[in-house]
Amino acid sequence: MAIKSTADKVATIQKGYTLEGATIELGAAIVDGEVHKDAPVRLPLSMMNRHGLVAGATGTGKTVTLHMMAEQLSNAGVPVFLADIKGDLSGLATAAAGSEKLKARTDGIGQAWAGKTFPVEFLALGGDGNGIPVRATITSFGPILLSRILELNDTQESSLQLVFHFADKNNLELIDLKDLRAVIQFLTSDEGKDELEALGGLSKATAGVILRELVTLEAQGMEAFFGEPEFDTAELLRTAPDGRGVVTCLELPTLQTKPMVFSTFLMWLLADLFEDLPEAGDLDKPKLVFFLDEAHLLFNDASKAFLEAITTTVRLIRSKGVGIFFVTQTPKDVPADVLGQLANRIQHALRAFTPEDAKALKATVSTFPVSDYDLEETLTSAGIGEAVITVMNEKGAPTPVALTRLRAPESVMGPSTEELVKSTVANSALLAKYGTAVDNVSAYEKISGKSAAPTGAAAPGQPPTPARDVFVPGPVPGMDQAAVDADARRIEEEILGRPSSRPAPASERPRSSERQAPREPQEQGGGMMGDLAGALGGALGGGLKSMARSLGTQLGRELLRGVFGTSSRRRR
Repeated sequence: MAIKSTADKVATIQKGYTLEGATIELGAAIVDGEVHKDAPVRLPLSMMNRHGLVAGATGTGKTVTLHMMAEQLSNAGVPVFLADIKGDLSGLATAAAGSEKLKARTDGIGQAWAGKTFPVEFLALGGDGNGIPVRATITSFGPILLSRILELNDTQESSLQLVFHFADKNNLELIDLKDLRAVIQFLTSDEGKDELEALGGLSKATAGVILRELVTLEAQGMEAFFGEPEFDTAELLRTAPDGRGVVTCLELPTLQTKPMVFSTFLMWLLADLFEDLPEAGDLDKPKLVFFLDEAHLLFNDASKAFLEAITTTVRLIRSKGVGIFFVTQTPKDVPADVLGQLANRIQHALRAFTPEDAKALKATVSTFPVSDYDLEETLTSAGIGEAVITVMNEKGAPTPVALTRLRAPESVMGPSTEELVKSTVANSALLAKYGTAVDNVSAYEKISGKSAAPTGAAAPGQPPTPARDVFVPGPVPGMDQAAVDADARRIEEEILGRPSSRPAPASERPRSSERQAPREPQEQGGGMMGDLAGALGGALGGGLKSMARSLGTQLGRELLRGVFGTSSRRRR
């Protein structure tokens, strides 16, 4: 193979990154040790929803890279979400000051630099920080994500799904941890033992394990993250009055003490967006770009159901105009099924100090297209603020691999002052909406009867009608009990993967040759709700598929849950 000259290598990069539409400028190519500002490296704005990976060893500049990308996305009118792990990204609200060293760097890559501020919104999970509190209801969070936080095994996760199913059917709103605890305590009490038995696959012992984990979560102070008002993820899609995209920074000041909670909350935000947003097809620019820092925390010890849900979300949310960039140390931190969806790659330097490091380096090199670089040498010798890049061009093909000296941010590369952050929060329109927690009537009050109103007068010949906020165990009024029993049997069989312990009426027992026969449309519920339940059921599988069918059977009385088991009250 003939050795290419420097000029030929530069020409290859110039041709590969000559793009027609709007772009995010990443920097200038480095070829044979020299920076070539006439060979700019850029990323098509229209391809940002093809997702991406920003990787590299600690201290190589990953945070500065996503900082720089967020600035340009904002200027292009694209909202951005950032998980601010170290607090450095709050500097987006403060203009940077120039220096001789900075001028030399920006001149060297052909960057016209000027200090700027950007429209920033500061959020904090449950008020853990200076930002506007972000909360989610237990109902919205769903059983799969909650099982991840509680570190439940597969059997316990399936049992938790049954608890949610029971609460959904009986209009027991799960707003905060005390609501879920109240439902489980009811099911394990003498009063609720019949309801527990009716759920079939939920044993009293397993319910007790879940209850203990909930108490532990409360003892760790996690109750602040669950409650109302629930954060509406549509707030992440806003633009400023001048047309720039709002950059939303989620503060994570105590990440190291609660990594599972924080990473799972980030996935809830994505899942909620996935369920809410309509299909958008190919857009000139994305509706939102979501940077998910410390991405390895999402996948550590994740259950199969959780990984499948992440993969499905990443694969399908692209068509809704949302781009996701995973930020982590090596591509090995991301499962292959997810990594295969990440078309845009920005790889900072890697270290090879240990045999494990050397193995990770070889695995990283194998994920790049063939190039003019010796990537093993390049990735171990790249400096801070340099990265190996390949992205998807406007035709959907990978661009040439290019070692790139990256652009400098125009806002402060570090935290803004605490006074500025607090004043920004105080002046935010979101503060009045989300600043104060509320405790509405929900499952805890209904089961305990603390807010029960007197029953109304009975109509002639009819029993008294319970007040709206009183929980009445047993069959839901107006519900076909035979259909409910059939749902319970299906849930036990499909979620737990074994025959139901509930007896079926002789007239309903199918012969073994009939069990795989397709359901008749009327069995899934008529009209739009039946069609919706059937269509979504095929995508969800398992217990959630059964719940989707139950929705059709019961004419939409139960909540419709998404790929993560999530369900928002806003979507009822």
